[in-house]
Amino acid sequence: MAAPRDWLGTVEAEGIAGRQGSSGVEVVFPSDPATPAPLCPHGPTLLFVKVNQGKEEARRFYACSACRDRKECNFFQWEDEKLSGARLAAREAHNRKCQPPLSRTQCVERYLKFIELPLSQRKFCQRCQRLLLPNDWEKHQEHRVVGDISIAQLKRPSQLLYPLENKKTNAQYLFADRSCQFLVDLLSTLGFTRVLCVGTPRLHELIRLKSSGEKKSNIKSLLLDIDFRYSQFYMEDSFCHYNMFNHHFFDGKAALEVCRTFLQEDKGEGVIMVTDPPFGGLVEPLAVTFKKLIAMWKEGQSQAVTKNYPCSGFSLIFLNPESVSFFQASACWITRFCASCQRYVSLENQHCEHCNSCTSKDGRKWNHCFLCKKCVKPSWIHCSICSHCALPDHSCGGPRDGCFICGQLDHKRSTCPKIATSKKVNKAVRKQKQRKSNKMKMGTTKGNP
Repeated sequence: MAAPRDWLGTVEAEGIAGRQGSSGVEVVFPSDPATPAPLCPHGPTLLFVKVNQGKEEARRFYACSACRDRKECNFFQWEDEKLSGARLAAREAHNRKCQPPLSRTQCVERYLKFIELPLSQRKFCQRCQRLLLPNDWEKHQEHRVVGDISIAQLKRPSQLLYPLENKKTNAQYLFADRSCQFLVDLLSTLGFTRVLCVGTPRLHELIRLKSSGEKKSNIKSLLLDIDFRYSQFYMEDSFCHYNMFNHHFFDGKAALEVCRTFLQEDKGEGVIMVTDPPFGGLVEPLAVTFKKLIAMWKEGQSQAVTKNYPCSGFSLIFLNPESVSFFQASACWITRFCASCQRYVSLENQHCEHCNSCTSKDGRKWNHCFLCKKCVKPSWIHCSICSHCALPDHSCGGPRDGCFICGQLDHKRSTCPKIATSKKVNKAVRKQKQRKSNKMKMGTTKGNP
Protein backbone atom coordinates (compact mmCIF):
# COMPACT_ATOMS: atom_id res chain seq x y z
CA MET A 1 0.00 0.00 0.00
CA ALA A 2 1.35 3.38 -0.96
CA ALA A 3 0.34 6.20 1.36
CA PRO A 4 -0.85 9.54 -0.09
CA ARG A 5 2.14 11.76 -0.79
CA ASP A 6 1.00 14.56 1.51
CA TRP A 7 -0.57 12.52 4.33
CA LEU A 8 1.81 14.00 6.93
CA GLY A 9 2.88 17.11 5.08
CA THR A 10 1.27 19.79 7.21
CA VAL A 11 1.97 18.45 10.69
CA GLU A 12 5.32 20.06 11.47
CA ALA A 13 4.75 23.22 9.46
CA GLU A 14 1.43 24.22 10.99
CA GLY A 15 1.59 22.64 14.43
CA ILE A 16 -1.56 21.87 16.40
CA ALA A 17 -4.02 24.73 16.33
CA GLY A 18 -6.82 24.99 18.88
CA ARG A 19 -10.07 23.82 17.35
CA GLN A 20 -13.10 26.03 17.81
CA GLY A 21 -15.19 24.98 20.77
CA SER A 22 -12.76 22.34 22.04
CA SER A 23 -11.14 22.15 25.47
CA GLY A 24 -8.28 20.14 26.88
CA VAL A 25 -4.55 19.76 26.27
CA GLU A 26 -2.96 19.66 22.82
CA VAL A 27 0.52 19.06 21.43
CA VAL A 28 2.43 21.96 19.90
CA PHE A 29 5.07 21.48 17.22
CA PRO A 30 7.06 24.72 16.85
CA SER A 31 7.97 25.36 13.22
CA ASP A 32 11.46 26.47 14.29
CA PRO A 33 12.27 25.35 17.84
CA ALA A 34 14.96 27.59 19.30
CA THR A 35 16.16 25.04 21.85
CA PRO A 36 15.85 21.26 22.04
CA ALA A 37 13.15 19.87 24.32
CA PRO A 38 14.23 18.89 27.84
CA LEU A 39 14.76 15.17 28.50
CA CYS A 40 12.79 12.83 30.73
CA PRO A 41 13.49 9.10 31.25
CA HIS A 42 11.61 8.41 28.00
CA GLY A 43 13.64 10.78 25.83
CA PRO A 44 12.80 14.28 24.55
CA THR A 45 9.59 15.65 26.01
CA LEU A 46 6.74 17.19 24.03
CA LEU A 47 5.44 20.76 24.23
CA PHE A 48 1.80 21.05 25.27
CA VAL A 49 -0.71 23.86 25.62
CA LYS A 50 -4.04 24.02 27.43
CA VAL A 51 -6.97 24.91 25.20
CA ASN A 52 -10.22 26.33 26.53
CA GLN A 53 -13.13 26.74 24.12
CA GLY A 54 -10.79 26.67 21.16
CA LYS A 55 -8.42 29.33 22.58
CA GLU A 56 -4.89 28.57 23.69
CA GLU A 57 -3.80 29.69 27.14
CA ALA A 58 -0.74 31.88 27.34
CA ARG A 59 1.71 29.51 29.04
CA ARG A 60 2.92 26.29 27.46
CA PHE A 61 4.69 23.39 29.18
CA TYR A 62 6.79 20.28 28.54
CA ALA A 63 5.66 16.81 29.61
CA CYS A 64 6.50 13.18 28.86
CA SER A 65 5.74 11.98 25.33
CA ALA A 66 5.02 8.36 26.27
CA CYS A 67 3.22 8.47 29.64
CA ARG A 68 -0.14 10.10 30.31
CA ASP A 69 -0.01 8.87 33.89
CA ARG A 70 1.93 11.16 36.24
CA LYS A 71 2.66 8.12 38.44
CA GLU A 72 4.69 6.62 35.59
CA CYS A 73 6.53 9.82 34.65
CA ASN A 74 5.92 13.06 36.56
CA PHE A 75 8.06 15.32 34.35
CA PHE A 76 6.70 18.88 34.10
CA GLN A 77 8.40 22.12 33.08
CA TRP A 78 7.03 25.42 31.87
CA GLU A 79 8.33 26.42 28.45
CA ASP A 80 9.79 29.70 29.77
CA GLU A 81 11.02 28.24 33.07
CA LYS A 82 14.71 28.69 33.92
CA LEU A 83 16.24 25.85 35.93
CA SER A 84 19.22 26.13 38.24
CA GLY A 85 22.31 24.02 37.74
CA ALA A 86 21.44 21.96 40.80
CA ARG A 87 17.99 21.08 39.46
CA LEU A 88 19.40 20.18 36.05
CA ALA A 89 21.98 17.91 37.68
CA ALA A 90 19.28 16.27 39.81
CA ARG A 91 17.14 15.69 36.72
CA GLU A 92 20.02 14.09 34.83
CA ALA A 93 20.71 11.81 37.80
CA HIS A 94 17.03 10.83 37.95
CA ASN A 95 16.96 10.06 34.21
CA ARG A 96 20.01 7.82 34.55
CA LYS A 97 18.46 6.03 37.52
CA CYS A 98 15.31 5.25 35.50
CA GLN A 99 17.20 3.62 32.63
CA PRO A 100 17.33 -0.19 32.28
CA PRO A 101 19.76 -1.87 34.68
CA LEU A 102 21.79 -3.37 31.83
CA SER A 103 23.19 -1.76 28.71
CA ARG A 104 22.37 -3.15 25.27
CA THR A 105 25.83 -4.68 24.98
CA GLN A 106 25.50 -6.34 28.39
CA CYS A 107 22.14 -7.83 27.41
CA VAL A 108 23.63 -9.38 24.28
CA GLU A 109 26.60 -10.79 26.22
CA ARG A 110 24.27 -12.33 28.81
CA TYR A 111 22.04 -13.82 26.10
CA LEU A 112 24.98 -15.50 24.37
CA LYS A 113 26.07 -16.99 27.71
CA PHE A 114 22.51 -18.05 28.54
CA ILE A 115 21.95 -20.09 25.38
CA GLU A 116 25.23 -21.96 26.00
CA LEU A 117 23.96 -23.20 29.40
CA PRO A 118 22.51 -26.71 29.73
CA LEU A 119 18.71 -26.80 29.85
CA SER A 120 18.63 -27.44 33.61
CA GLN A 121 20.53 -24.20 34.27
CA ARG A 122 18.42 -21.92 32.09
CA LYS A 123 16.19 -19.99 34.49
CA PHE A 124 13.85 -17.01 34.23
CA CYS A 125 12.74 -14.83 37.15
CA GLN A 126 9.06 -13.98 36.75
CA ARG A 127 9.20 -11.30 39.44
CA CYS A 128 12.12 -9.41 37.85
CA GLN A 129 11.22 -10.46 34.28
CA ARG A 130 14.83 -11.37 33.65
CA LEU A 131 16.91 -14.25 32.31
CA LEU A 132 19.20 -15.54 35.06
CA LEU A 133 22.78 -16.68 34.79
CA PRO A 134 24.19 -19.00 37.51
CA ASN A 135 25.80 -16.11 39.41
CA ASP A 136 22.32 -14.46 39.64
CA TRP A 137 20.56 -17.38 41.32
CA GLU A 138 21.38 -16.46 44.91
CA LYS A 139 19.87 -12.97 44.58
CA HIS A 140 16.60 -14.44 43.29
CA GLN A 141 16.16 -17.30 45.76
CA GLU A 142 13.00 -15.77 47.26
CA HIS A 143 11.50 -14.96 43.85
CA ARG A 144 9.29 -17.07 41.61
CA VAL A 145 11.72 -18.62 39.13
CA VAL A 146 10.88 -20.79 36.12
CA GLY A 147 13.47 -23.35 35.05
CA ASP A 148 14.29 -25.40 31.95
CA ILE A 149 13.84 -22.49 29.52
CA SER A 150 14.10 -24.00 26.06
CA ILE A 151 15.40 -22.38 22.89
CA ALA A 152 11.83 -22.48 21.58
CA GLN A 153 10.70 -20.40 24.57
CA LEU A 154 13.50 -17.91 23.99
CA LYS A 155 12.16 -17.40 20.49
CA ARG A 156 8.76 -16.44 21.96
CA PRO A 157 9.65 -13.82 24.62
CA SER A 158 6.16 -12.31 24.56
CA GLN A 159 4.91 -15.56 26.13
CA LEU A 160 7.51 -15.41 28.91
CA LEU A 161 7.07 -11.73 29.72
CA TYR A 162 4.03 -10.32 31.50
CA PRO A 163 2.13 -7.81 29.30
CA LEU A 164 2.43 -4.18 30.42
CA GLU A 165 -1.24 -3.22 30.64
CA ASN A 166 -1.17 0.35 31.99
CA LYS A 167 -3.66 1.98 29.62
CA LYS A 168 -2.02 5.40 30.02
CA THR A 169 1.49 4.18 29.23
CA ASN A 170 2.02 0.87 27.45
CA ALA A 171 -1.43 -0.65 26.84
CA GLN A 172 0.42 -3.78 25.68
CA TYR A 173 -2.27 -5.94 24.07
CA LEU A 174 -0.58 -8.41 21.75
CA PHE A 175 -1.68 -9.82 18.40
CA ALA A 176 -3.05 -13.35 18.41
CA ASP A 177 -0.93 -15.95 16.61
CA ARG A 178 -3.69 -16.41 14.05
CA SER A 179 -3.60 -12.71 13.18
CA CYS A 180 0.20 -12.76 12.91
CA GLN A 181 0.08 -15.83 10.67
CA PHE A 182 -2.39 -14.09 8.37
CA LEU A 183 -0.18 -11.01 8.18
CA VAL A 184 3.01 -12.94 7.48
CA ASP A 185 1.34 -14.95 4.70
CA LEU A 186 -0.12 -11.80 3.17
CA LEU A 187 3.14 -9.85 3.34
CA SER A 188 4.92 -12.75 1.66
CA THR A 189 2.28 -12.94 -1.06
CA LEU A 190 2.65 -9.21 -1.74
CA GLY A 191 6.40 -9.58 -2.16
CA PHE A 192 7.71 -7.78 0.93
CA THR A 193 11.06 -9.03 2.19
CA ARG A 194 11.58 -6.77 5.24
CA VAL A 195 9.12 -5.69 7.94
CA LEU A 196 9.79 -2.83 10.34
CA CYS A 197 7.73 -3.88 13.39
CA VAL A 198 6.99 -0.75 15.44
CA GLY A 199 5.33 -1.89 18.65
CA THR A 200 4.39 -5.33 17.25
CA PRO A 201 6.62 -7.81 19.13
CA ARG A 202 4.53 -10.91 18.45
CA LEU A 203 4.57 -10.31 14.69
CA HIS A 204 8.35 -9.91 14.92
CA GLU A 205 8.57 -13.26 16.72
CA LEU A 206 6.57 -15.13 14.11
CA ILE A 207 8.55 -13.66 11.21
CA ARG A 208 11.80 -14.80 12.86
CA LEU A 209 10.34 -18.25 13.55
CA LYS A 210 9.36 -18.57 9.90
CA SER A 211 12.81 -17.57 8.72
CA SER A 212 14.48 -20.21 10.92
CA GLY A 213 11.98 -23.04 10.37
CA GLU A 214 12.09 -25.98 7.99
CA LYS A 215 10.24 -24.06 5.30
CA LYS A 216 12.42 -20.98 5.51
CA SER A 217 10.79 -17.65 4.71
CA ASN A 218 12.69 -14.89 2.92
CA ILE A 219 11.14 -12.20 5.16
CA LYS A 220 13.17 -10.65 7.96
CA SER A 221 12.17 -8.04 10.50
CA LEU A 222 13.41 -5.40 12.94
CA LEU A 223 11.50 -4.67 16.14
CA LEU A 224 11.27 -1.12 17.54
CA ASP A 225 9.59 -1.15 20.95
CA ILE A 226 9.60 0.85 24.18
CA ASP A 227 9.60 -2.34 26.28
CA PHE A 228 13.31 -2.69 27.16
CA ARG A 229 12.74 -6.25 28.45
CA TYR A 230 13.02 -7.51 24.86
CA SER A 231 16.68 -6.40 24.86
CA GLN A 232 17.66 -9.60 26.65
CA PHE A 233 16.25 -11.86 23.91
CA TYR A 234 17.60 -10.27 20.71
CA MET A 235 20.86 -9.23 19.11
CA GLU A 236 21.47 -5.57 18.22
CA ASP A 237 20.43 -6.02 14.58
CA SER A 238 16.94 -7.34 15.41
CA PHE A 239 15.72 -5.10 18.27
CA CYS A 240 15.97 -1.40 19.14
CA HIS A 241 14.69 0.11 22.38
CA TYR A 242 12.54 2.89 20.90
CA ASN A 243 9.88 5.48 21.79
CA MET A 244 7.51 5.89 18.85
CA PHE A 245 6.02 9.12 20.25
CA ASN A 246 9.24 11.13 19.96
CA HIS A 247 11.37 9.02 17.57
CA HIS A 248 13.87 8.38 20.34
CA PHE A 249 16.41 5.53 20.21
CA PHE A 250 17.43 4.85 23.81
CA ASP A 251 20.75 3.33 22.76
CA GLY A 252 21.80 6.33 20.72
CA LYS A 253 23.39 6.51 17.29
CA ALA A 254 24.25 2.81 17.15
CA ALA A 255 20.57 1.83 17.31
CA LEU A 256 19.64 4.62 14.89
CA GLU A 257 22.11 3.24 12.35
CA VAL A 258 20.66 -0.26 12.77
CA CYS A 259 17.25 1.10 11.79
CA ARG A 260 18.68 3.20 8.95
CA THR A 261 20.58 0.23 7.50
CA PHE A 262 17.48 -1.96 7.70
CA LEU A 263 15.29 0.59 5.88
CA GLN A 264 17.84 1.39 3.17
CA GLU A 265 18.85 -2.19 2.39
CA ASP A 266 18.37 -3.10 -1.31
CA LYS A 267 17.88 0.62 -2.04
CA GLY A 268 14.70 0.63 0.03
CA GLU A 269 12.98 -2.07 -2.01
CA GLY A 270 10.64 -4.61 -0.40
CA VAL A 271 10.23 -2.96 3.02
CA ILE A 272 6.99 -2.20 4.88
CA MET A 273 6.28 -0.75 8.31
CA VAL A 274 3.65 -2.40 10.54
CA THR A 275 2.75 -0.49 13.69
CA ASP A 276 0.39 -1.02 16.61
CA PRO A 277 0.50 2.10 18.82
CA PRO A 278 -0.95 1.99 22.34
CA PHE A 279 -4.68 2.60 22.29
CA GLY A 280 -5.44 6.22 23.16
CA GLY A 281 -1.91 7.36 22.32
CA LEU A 282 -1.29 10.81 20.86
CA VAL A 283 -1.88 10.64 17.11
CA GLU A 284 -0.08 13.85 16.16
CA PRO A 285 3.37 12.87 17.51
CA LEU A 286 3.01 9.48 15.81
CA ALA A 287 2.47 11.25 12.51
CA VAL A 288 5.68 13.23 12.99
CA THR A 289 7.59 10.07 13.94
CA PHE A 290 6.40 8.15 10.91
CA LYS A 291 7.37 11.06 8.69
CA LYS A 292 10.91 10.88 10.10
CA LEU A 293 11.07 7.14 9.44
CA ILE A 294 9.91 7.75 5.88
CA ALA A 295 12.60 10.42 5.46
CA MET A 296 15.20 7.95 6.74
CA TRP A 297 13.99 5.38 4.22
CA LYS A 298 14.17 7.88 1.37
CA GLU A 299 17.78 8.82 2.17
CA GLY A 300 18.93 5.57 0.58
CA GLN A 301 17.16 6.26 -2.73
CA SER A 302 18.13 8.36 -5.69
CA GLN A 303 16.36 11.68 -6.12
CA ALA A 304 14.64 10.38 -9.23
CA VAL A 305 12.69 7.81 -7.19
CA THR A 306 9.25 9.14 -6.20
CA LYS A 307 7.61 6.01 -4.78
CA ASN A 308 5.87 6.15 -1.42
CA TYR A 309 6.63 4.26 1.77
CA PRO A 310 4.34 1.28 2.47
CA CYS A 311 2.92 1.73 5.96
CA SER A 312 0.38 -0.23 7.99
CA GLY A 313 -1.36 0.90 11.16
CA PHE A 314 -3.65 -1.27 13.25
CA SER A 315 -4.63 0.73 16.32
CA LEU A 316 -5.73 3.79 14.39
CA ILE A 317 -8.88 2.19 13.01
CA PHE A 318 -11.22 4.58 14.86
CA LEU A 319 -10.07 7.77 13.18
CA ASN A 320 -11.91 10.90 14.31
CA PRO A 321 -12.08 14.12 12.26
CA GLU A 322 -9.16 15.63 14.18
CA SER A 323 -6.93 12.68 13.30
CA VAL A 324 -7.73 12.71 9.60
CA SER A 325 -5.66 15.86 9.10
CA PHE A 326 -2.62 13.88 10.25
CA PHE A 327 -3.39 10.43 8.85
CA GLN A 328 -5.06 10.55 5.48
CA ALA A 329 -5.19 6.78 5.53
CA SER A 330 -7.27 4.05 7.06
CA ALA A 331 -5.88 1.89 9.82
CA CYS A 332 -6.65 -1.34 8.04
CA TRP A 333 -3.73 -1.77 5.68
CA ILE A 334 -5.59 -3.82 3.04
CA THR A 335 -7.08 -0.70 1.58
CA ARG A 336 -8.36 1.16 -1.48
CA PHE A 337 -8.09 4.89 -2.17
CA CYS A 338 -11.38 6.82 -2.17
CA ALA A 339 -11.08 9.71 -4.61
CA SER A 340 -14.07 11.51 -3.05
CA CYS A 341 -12.78 11.33 0.53
CA GLN A 342 -9.12 11.62 -0.57
CA ARG A 343 -8.01 8.91 1.85
CA TYR A 344 -7.43 5.18 2.07
CA VAL A 345 -10.24 3.01 3.42
CA SER A 346 -10.85 -0.71 3.84
CA LEU A 347 -12.09 -2.61 0.82
CA GLU A 348 -15.64 -3.06 2.16
CA ASN A 349 -15.96 0.54 3.35
CA GLN A 350 -18.04 1.83 0.47
CA HIS A 351 -18.56 5.53 -0.19
CA CYS A 352 -22.07 6.69 0.70
CA GLU A 353 -23.47 9.21 -1.77
CA HIS A 354 -26.01 10.46 0.78
CA CYS A 355 -23.47 11.06 3.56
CA ASN A 356 -20.76 12.00 1.06
CA SER A 357 -18.27 9.93 3.04
CA CYS A 358 -16.87 6.45 3.54
CA THR A 359 -18.72 6.01 6.79
CA SER A 360 -17.61 2.65 8.20
CA LYS A 361 -15.47 2.73 11.35
CA ASP A 362 -14.87 -1.01 11.70
CA GLY A 363 -14.06 -2.12 8.13
CA ARG A 364 -17.49 -3.59 7.39
CA LYS A 365 -20.00 -2.22 4.89
CA TRP A 366 -22.41 0.11 6.70
CA ASN A 367 -25.96 0.76 5.48
CA HIS A 368 -27.55 4.16 5.03
CA CYS A 369 -30.73 4.77 7.04
CA PHE A 370 -32.87 7.42 5.38
CA LEU A 371 -34.89 7.97 8.56
CA CYS A 372 -31.80 8.59 10.71
CA LYS A 373 -30.12 10.38 7.78
CA LYS A 374 -26.84 8.57 8.39
CA CYS A 375 -25.10 5.26 7.87
CA VAL A 376 -25.31 2.64 10.61
CA LYS A 377 -23.78 -0.74 11.37
CA PRO A 378 -25.08 -3.63 9.23
CA SER A 379 -26.44 -5.39 12.32
CA TRP A 380 -28.66 -2.43 13.27
CA ILE A 381 -32.26 -1.82 12.24
CA HIS A 382 -34.46 1.24 12.55
CA CYS A 383 -36.74 1.19 15.61
CA SER A 384 -39.97 3.11 15.19
CA ILE A 385 -40.43 3.33 18.98
CA CYS A 386 -36.99 4.80 19.71
CA SER A 387 -36.90 6.70 16.40
CA HIS A 388 -33.32 5.65 15.71
CA CYS A 389 -31.34 2.59 14.63
CA ALA A 390 -30.20 0.02 17.17
CA LEU A 391 -29.64 -3.70 17.61
CA PRO A 392 -32.78 -5.82 17.03
CA ASP A 393 -32.89 -6.98 20.68
CA HIS A 394 -32.30 -3.56 22.27
CA SER A 395 -34.50 -2.21 25.08
CA CYS A 396 -36.96 0.39 23.81
CA GLY A 397 -38.05 3.43 25.75
CA GLY A 398 -34.70 4.22 27.36
CA PRO A 399 -33.27 7.75 27.49
CA ARG A 400 -32.15 8.90 24.10
CA ASP A 401 -30.93 12.48 23.96
CA GLY A 402 -30.32 14.98 26.72
CA CYS A 403 -29.51 14.27 30.37
CA PHE A 404 -29.28 10.73 31.72
CA ILE A 405 -29.97 11.95 35.29
CA CYS A 406 -33.13 14.06 35.02
CA GLY A 407 -34.19 13.32 31.43
CA GLN A 408 -34.28 16.94 30.31
CA LEU A 409 -33.27 17.54 26.69
CA ASP A 410 -31.67 20.98 27.09
CA HIS A 411 -28.45 19.78 28.74
CA LYS A 412 -26.15 16.79 29.24
CA ARG A 413 -25.33 14.78 32.37
CA SER A 414 -22.09 16.66 33.05
CA THR A 415 -23.93 20.00 33.42
CA CYS A 416 -27.03 18.69 35.22
CA PRO A 417 -27.94 20.72 38.35
CA LYS A 418 -28.87 17.45 40.07
CA ILE A 419 -25.53 15.75 39.45
CA ALA A 420 -24.33 16.33 43.02
CA THR A 421 -27.45 14.66 44.45
CA SER A 422 -27.08 11.81 41.97
CA LYS A 423 -23.46 11.22 43.01
CA LYS A 424 -24.42 11.14 46.71
CA VAL A 425 -27.16 8.59 46.03
CA ASN A 426 -24.84 6.41 43.94
CA LYS A 427 -22.16 6.59 46.63
CA ALA A 428 -24.65 5.57 49.33
CA VAL A 429 -25.86 2.63 47.22
CA ARG A 430 -22.27 1.47 46.63
CA LYS A 431 -21.54 1.64 50.38
CA GLN A 432 -24.67 -0.33 51.16
CA LYS A 433 -23.73 -3.02 48.65
CA GLN A 434 -20.20 -3.13 50.07
CA ARG A 435 -21.55 -3.61 53.63
CA LYS A 436 -23.78 -6.48 52.48
CA SER A 437 -20.86 -8.06 50.64
CA ASN A 438 -18.63 -7.79 53.73
CA LYS A 439 -21.34 -9.39 55.93
CA MET A 440 -21.69 -12.29 53.49
CA LYS A 441 -17.92 -12.82 53.49
CA MET A 442 -17.82 -12.76 57.31
CA GLY A 443 -20.64 -15.29 57.49
CA THR A 444 -18.88 -17.60 55.06
CA THR A 445 -15.64 -17.32 57.02
CA LYS A 446 -17.34 -18.18 60.33
CA GLY A 447 -18.98 -21.23 58.80
CA ASN A 448 -15.65 -22.69 57.61
CA PRO A 449 -13.13 -24.46 59.91
